[in-house]
Amino acid sequence: MRKTILAGCLLALCFFNGSMAKKKTVTLKIVETSDVHGAFFPYDFINHKPMAGSLARVSTYLNRERAIYGSNLILLENGDILQGQPMSYFSNYIDTLSPNIGAEVVNYLRYDAQCIGNHDVETGHKVYDKWIAELKCPVIGANIIDIATGKPYVKPYTIIEREGVKVGVLGLLTPAIPNWLPQKLWSGLRFDEMVSTARRWVKVLQEKEKVDVIVGLFHSGREGGITTPQYMEDAALKVAREVPGFTVVMFGHDHTRYSEPLTNVAGQQVICLDPANNAMTVAEATLTLTREKKKWALAHAEGRLHSVRDEEVDQAFVQSFNQFTQKVMAYADEVIGNFKETIYTRDCYFGNSAFNDLILNLQMKITGADISFNAPLSFDESIKAGPVRVSDMFNLYKFENQLYVLRMTGEEIRRHLEMSYDQWVNTMHSPDDHLLLLDSRTQGDAQRLGFKHFTFNFDAAAGIDYEVDVTKPDGQKVNILKMSNGQPFDPKAWYRVAMNSYRGNGGGELLTKGAGIPQDSLASRIVWQSDKDQRHYLMEEIHKAGSIDPKPNHNWRFVPEEWVKPAIERDRALLFGHH
Repeated sequence: MRKTILAGCLLALCFFNGSMAKKKTVTLKIVETSDVHGAFFPYDFINHKPMAGSLARVSTYLNRERAIYGSNLILLENGDILQGQPMSYFSNYIDTLSPNIGAEVVNYLRYDAQCIGNHDVETGHKVYDKWIAELKCPVIGANIIDIATGKPYVKPYTIIEREGVKVGVLGLLTPAIPNWLPQKLWSGLRFDEMVSTARRWVKVLQEKEKVDVIVGLFHSGREGGITTPQYMEDAALKVAREVPGFTVVMFGHDHTRYSEPLTNVAGQQVICLDPANNAMTVAEATLTLTREKKKWALAHAEGRLHSVRDEEVDQAFVQSFNQFTQKVMAYADEVIGNFKETIYTRDCYFGNSAFNDLILNLQMKITGADISFNAPLSFDESIKAGPVRVSDMFNLYKFENQLYVLRMTGEEIRRHLEMSYDQWVNTMHSPDDHLLLLDSRTQGDAQRLGFKHFTFNFDAAAGIDYEVDVTKPDGQKVNILKMSNGQPFDPKAWYRVAMNSYRGNGGGELLTKGAGIPQDSLASRIVWQSDKDQRHYLMEEIHKAGSIDPKPNHNWRFVPEEWVKPAIERDRALLFGHH
């Protein structure tokens, strides 16, 4: 009897061991950076001070995680890596023979895939085609279509295999590029809508590639943005919800941290993560899969954001680029002129400002335009009185936009400004109301910063004298009095208007929704465009002038003054404190 029981136990143990042997478990750690914007090293080359975050700290984090997960750590880069700091500009346009720093850091950190961002496209074919060729990992973007072939310009996806688990990573880019960038920067390409593109390629990944896990890597924000009948600018959650198949969707572009799962239309959970910008945070998804009967099943999935602000700087990473950073330091420190006064971007929100008017006036001088539009591109920066360096130009003008001149009627100019001020200021019903259109929910938002709308769409004008009556309803606030040279302003006359290429291509929709110019007519309105980026020309003008005494133009004002003056003091204190 005892022998029979013992034999039975041994037989059961054999079966148990056999079934255990068949069940294999693999844990994968998927890490994403997005919108790094040149924050490679822990030093801000614009403001000459240490920088929080940066890939130098991400490197320390990766060294630690790789010690735990080994090759089961999958590292993904989500675009907008070629723009933001003087070192990116230097690598893109000055030292063009050396490998691009945006490829060098990605190769050093051993990324497994690279998505393309809109600011990468903004550098132009010459820069991003070279960067793509220099990268040692696949560049993915399923909806970036080569018009000549009808196929994706880069790989639509990449397959990463770890311990027998096949992970498909599908890349997508926001299709709103034509709303921001001149066609010559993306000639030969088109950008397809994200949901239909995702649906098509998920099918390929599932049926042809037979992947076990699908990860979305999308340079497109959470939801909303520019919305047209053809596409949404920010469609990451829409894809995650409407296209079954994704286990994880990692996204970016909107510079806003996000970590929430959602349930898609098929009832499956999708981890959705956005680490925001400037390499302050990484997104990480940890997936555990078990293999039974030749099939992998997801046993556990979780996502979170990890701040790298408190990580040590990886000195080996920094040292390996020392020669390059010394060259950039010398370039950024070069003195190009002198300012007699300190100028502040914060002044732009409350009326005429020396900061904005310097740009507006230089745009008119460079182009010979009648009128000039510009909006503040930084929330709270200043350029100090005294020597002005190349690095200061990145605070004066943040992006590599080009300079345009468009033909517009007087009435279109007024309507353009109406939309700008409708987004910018509140309609005041009493002297106690806010002047500015604020929203407490956006105070932690890196793009809205306490405003209801994007401040980079708050266009003011030079070349005309006008008043903005904040007691009037939307669409009726702007009263253009005359041309600043004393000539009458005619709503029916045609004027030449200087603006950046982002605005001239329809960015912010002030020309389309505001002025009422159809999107497909904008190109025919452009009468002049610069060869190089706007910062280059501003730098040139300051260098030519040698010494500049920037002052406000005093060509426009908020009214009624008795309401506006105390409201300005209150809102200034609310946004910037009492100093």
